[in-house]
Order: sequence, then structure tokens, then C-alpha cells
Amino acid sequence: MGSFSLWHWLVVLVIVLVLFGRGRVADIMGEFGKGLKSFKHGMKDDDEDSARRIEGPTHEAKPAAEAAKDPQPAERADRPL
Repeated sequence: MGSFSLWHWLVVLVIVLVLFGRGRVADIMGEFGKGLKSFKHGMKDDDEDSARRIEGPTHEAKPAAEAAKDPQPAERADRPL
């Protein structure tokens, strides 16, 4: 009782074809396919952008063993002498 059978879907298909015509339905499906392709391309670009953001900035830090040998802090350019 709440589901549609094959005959219901065939009637809906015939009504859509009568209302819009075969050419218009083909145009709509073509635009739908282009939209899906554009969406997938956009998602791929977002994945590449997020991968670049994950890398983050680089910095020049000494390993802990070398830093322990040289207890003097590094000179900072933004601090006045």
C-alpha cells in the first residue's frame, strides 16, 4: 500500500514525456550530468586544497639534542637591543 509499482512509474514517465517532450527531457538530463561532473571536479579541488593546508608552514628549529648543547636563545629580529 505505500509503495509504487512498475506501472505507476511507467505512467509518470509517459506524463513527463508528454508534458516536456523527448528533446527537453534529454536536455535536462544532459545539464544534470554536467552538474554532477562539475560537482565532482569541485570536490577534487577541495581535497587538494585541504592537503596543501595540512602541510602548514615550515620553521627552522633545532633538534632537542642540539638545543640542549647550546643553552643560549636565538637572536630575535623583532626585539630591540
